[in-house]
Amino acid sequence: MFPPNLITETRVVSRCDVSSKKRLLETLAELLAGAQPQLTSEHIFDRLLERERLGSTGLGHGIALPHARVAEVEDALGAFVQLRTGVPFDAIDDRPVDLAFALLVPESADQRHLQLLAGLAEMFNDERLREHLRNGESPADLLQLMRRWETTASTL
Repeated sequence: MFPPNLITETRVVSRCDVSSKKRLLETLAELLAGAQPQLTSEHIFDRLLERERLGSTGLGHGIALPHARVAEVEDALGAFVQLRTGVPFDAIDDRPVDLAFALLVPESADQRHLQLLAGLAEMFNDERLREHLRNGESPADLLQLMRRWETTASTL
């Protein structure tokens, strides 16, 4: 369901300490910028912030799914951050966000990218997965939990 290189362990952070929505978006931008040499964290942050101004990407249940279209990206890229303490994010349920998955897609994103976004939203709608992600100890644990969910969900 998800592209093979959508997310890697180098773009996953566990037990992250940030104190604001802005700093969370900056952290996600830094992780994504490391994926390709032509990307800068400042450009990605600006694009994520631009999208947030259209409306919060806080899905509720402590989850945020910030996303943006970026011309320099050929394939979708993701990054995931597990926070020690939730931060205000203007989510639809007003709960602080403690789990965030950022997604970059090509400027020419099509229906496949909308399906990818919908698939991520579905994944994070799973209460058991959210609980496991909150208790994950390391980036490897967190990545394994997401991949296990994807495998299980695709065989249902």
